[in-house]
Amino acid sequence: MAVGRTGNRHPAQVELGRRARARRVELGLSQMALAEEIGLHFTFVSEVERGERNLSLSSLLRLAEGLEMNPADLVEDLRWSGS
Repeated sequence: MAVGRTGNRHPAQVELGRRARARRVELGLSQMALAEEIGLHFTFVSEVERGERNLSLSSLLRLAEGLEMNPADLVEDLRWSGS
């Protein structure tokens, strides 16, 4: 296991999840409402927010659209080094 990981949670995934959750809360959306908006299961949103989900590009774009934000803002300055 690479340095900087907590279980299967990579720091970049954890930070992306933190950003997604903060924006979802800012918009006043539940995980269920966001999931319905982007056409994914609410457990997917939960896993993203906990940093347990490594997103595909299409999922990242759907998530960003549901959060009414630029996908670049979700990943700005994230690094995968050390993996």
